[in-house]
Amino acid sequence: MIVKRLPFSQDEFFRRLAKTRAAMEKKGIDVLFVEDPSNMAWLTGYDGWSFYVHQGVIVFHDEDPIWWGRRQDANGAYRTVWMADDRVTFYADNYVQSTERHPMQALAAILRDKGYGNRRIGLELENYYFSAKAYLTLREELPDADLVDATALVNWQRNVKSGEEIAFMRKAARISEKIVDGIAERMRPGLKKNELVADILGDAVRGTGDAWGDYAAIVPLLPSGSDAAAPHLTWDDRETETGTATFFEIAGCYRRYHAPFCRTVFLGKPPAFLLEAEKALVEGLEAGLEAARAGNRACDIAKALAAPLERAGIERGARCGYPVGLSYPPDWGERTISLREEDQSVLEPGMTFHFMPGLWMQDWGMEITETILIRENGAAECLCNRPRKLIVKD
Repeated sequence: MIVKRLPFSQDEFFRRLAKTRAAMEKKGIDVLFVEDPSNMAWLTGYDGWSFYVHQGVIVFHDEDPIWWGRRQDANGAYRTVWMADDRVTFYADNYVQSTERHPMQALAAILRDKGYGNRRIGLELENYYFSAKAYLTLREELPDADLVDATALVNWQRNVKSGEEIAFMRKAARISEKIVDGIAERMRPGLKKNELVADILGDAVRGTGDAWGDYAAIVPLLPSGSDAAAPHLTWDDRETETGTATFFEIAGCYRRYHAPFCRTVFLGKPPAFLLEAEKALVEGLEAGLEAARAGNRACDIAKALAAPLERAGIERGARCGYPVGLSYPPDWGERTISLREEDQSVLEPGMTFHFMPGLWMQDWGMEITETILIRENGAAECLCNRPRKLIVKD
């Protein structure tokens, strides 16, 4: 007998489906095909490392969704989706990485058989997982259908988190704290980066208390010295050195929900310019947190952050944050709102962001960040509880 392992209540999944259907109705979409694994999981509960092949969820207005994917992965769907087993369907393995056939031919057959061969079909066109070949194959197989762009349609429904989701993110935040505490304790001159990452990953997976650790959507990032000017470097076997700063970009993850959290460690005595940058960055962070209130806009956070940095002569051209929650590789962001000066999106209670004003200068870098929750009243809540400062180890 198959035992399902649903992370959320049935009512929670019904709430998500209702929001998605309303968004489909607004865009005139008759049926929606979702291939983003984060959106698949949000809608159905499906959880598996199978996003390297074509898979997806078909969302209808008047019947339960269908999970669709590779035959061997249907066994994972039976165990993780909330729908009945007859809502799980699959294509044969000879479609996988074939030069003779494409999985979208099998998907098109399902859509035709259900009467959608000449209807408006929503597709996530700007997505890591939906290829140009997939689109071209669907267009060839469904010449009478109107294939419309539904990029981020589901993502936008995920912006305001439910109480159940926030509870998961709080557990992820406890794991983030454990990771950063371990980094602060272990960092010393002569420590090999790969050995440090082994401990980081160990802390992340072991978790803490009743919060076991899931794998994060991004691996630990920890460049040092002048390499810290590059925000997305990982690790090698080089040793940490006295007189250098290393920033750590990590996230605790619980049941696919993330709480990104970044801190910077300096070995030795920090130079004056770095202390001045720290002061301006922390001042900007705290101003941004005050601006992160329901009814304000995303741009208000960015502007509040920018003022202290500009007074200190620091220019940063990047956005300073993005929504976070449920995600799969290669990114833990939700790809909707951006915390930057031109984004007029209104902040609502229950939204969660990685407030991420990293400083990546010509030959140095620093990251001090927070995952924040927009509250009903007052300034945003930081889900992690650790001092906002440069960690100095003499």
